[in-house]
Amino acid sequence: MAADTTDLDDLRARAERWLDDDPDPADQDELRAVLAGLPGSAPELADRFAGPLTFGTAGLRGPLRAGPNGMNLAVVTQAAAGLIGWLAAQGGEGPLVIGYDARHGSRAFAERTAQVATGAGRPALLLPRPLPTPVLAFAVRHLGAVAGVMVTASHNPPQDNGYKVYLGAQLGGELGAGAQIVPPADAGIEAAIRAVGPLAGVPLGPAGQVLGDDLVTAYVERAAAVVDPAGPRDLKVAYTPLHGVGAAVLTAAFARAGFATPGVVPEQAEPDPAFPTVNFPNPEEPGAVDKLVALAGSTGADIAIANDPDADRCAAAVPADGSWRMLRGDEVGALLADHLMRRGVTGLYATTIVSSTLLRAMAAARGLPYDETLTGFKWIVRAGGGREPLVFGYEEALGYCVAPEHVRDKDGITAALTVAELAAGLKAEGRTLTDRLDELAAEFGVHHTDQLSARVEDLRLIAEMMTRIRAATPASLLGHPVTEASDLLPEADVVILRTDAARVVIRPSGTEPKLKAYLEVVEPVTDGDVPAARHRARLAVADLRTEIAAALGL
Repeated sequence: MAADTTDLDDLRARAERWLDDDPDPADQDELRAVLAGLPGSAPELADRFAGPLTFGTAGLRGPLRAGPNGMNLAVVTQAAAGLIGWLAAQGGEGPLVIGYDARHGSRAFAERTAQVATGAGRPALLLPRPLPTPVLAFAVRHLGAVAGVMVTASHNPPQDNGYKVYLGAQLGGELGAGAQIVPPADAGIEAAIRAVGPLAGVPLGPAGQVLGDDLVTAYVERAAAVVDPAGPRDLKVAYTPLHGVGAAVLTAAFARAGFATPGVVPEQAEPDPAFPTVNFPNPEEPGAVDKLVALAGSTGADIAIANDPDADRCAAAVPADGSWRMLRGDEVGALLADHLMRRGVTGLYATTIVSSTLLRAMAAARGLPYDETLTGFKWIVRAGGGREPLVFGYEEALGYCVAPEHVRDKDGITAALTVAELAAGLKAEGRTLTDRLDELAAEFGVHHTDQLSARVEDLRLIAEMMTRIRAATPASLLGHPVTEASDLLPEADVVILRTDAARVVIRPSGTEPKLKAYLEVVEPVTDGDVPAARHRARLAVADLRTEIAAALGL
């Protein structure tokens, strides 16, 4: 009992020291209320002080709450001071450009970042209003900024927020200009953040220069330029931004490109940080696009498109057998790549190790360079090490980069435009996106993908499962011998198993307490019977799930 009392006294003392340095009166009141609830509130207080949010290659992300293990004004002030100090230590010159979405706290966090920058003597440029993440990524390159910050939690729950960092060409090189940071920059910034002293000693200046709408116009013009100006435009689109910031920019880009204005789900059209009509603001989640599909059906739309709340991801649904079917990320990725190839776009095509191998087969058959990277667009945009210019990259989690010379990150606006261009062209020929998928299957076989996820409470269980699969690697999958069993960069904690007809990639989730297995079966099409091949592939993937679950001890 004495030890428990000592621990509680230490926890209380840490919280009171934090209170003394917290610049936000509302957060101070919140933390005082937790302290007033002791000892009953001890678990909550311990969680808030379990450790600081770690600044990794995705920046910061966490729940909005007072304390070091949350997103709040104190944590953002410290992060901004560390980042500004690191930029100076690297010799980086020029302005910092800052964007933000419509989540709770986003504007305040963006303005505080600008104040820290100007307080240190560095110009700060603030985007004019809540805008999509790809607009910020574009701005870093377009304005020649030394770096960029985007305040967003993407498609996380309403109670979260985050802080992403991009480098300009000066410190990121040409491959990383306008791209998210990668090691060792993340470790350097993290160390600089930890070295920041009391926040009262961080000088604050004005909240920077607010940019005009000419920046947004420049982005829209570049986005519209990804489609052929002479192509068909007869297409009816239903759209949802899922209560995020994508609607105004996407509709402007569609208009600039010559498409009719998409019909927008009215209940989800305006930014709303509470995301009131969805349980989880991610187009991949069950039920998230129900209102979109209803609108598409009632208006006779040809295609339905959804962005996630910061509009860097894009989902598409198509009519199928009297209802609507959401296309998988791998399906959209293959369709976009095939479309660009058919348009004669040459250069490097890239995806990640957890995405379908269909893109590899397409590139090989068409004599185009191809590369696979670790997960995340910070790696995709650096694919090939610059030996070939990247022209297209995608990841299965609905992320697509169709114009890397303008936005070196996933971009849900330009992806939506390119999907619309493809759909309109096929419609003019009396065909659909699913027809084109069947044609790809007939040529390259059915590439059926799926996931097996195991959520844990104790992170040690993930390490145990990874150890188990390495120690007892299956000799066969679906009756075929495993021809490759490899650790791709063991420090990245990834195991890959391959046969001549299947592939499995096993890795811990980067953002959740989950172990994920990405499954793929390639089923050849015989006698042109694509539906039969798809049926065989679905059955095979179900069997593969069972085998991998057993191998992991699930």
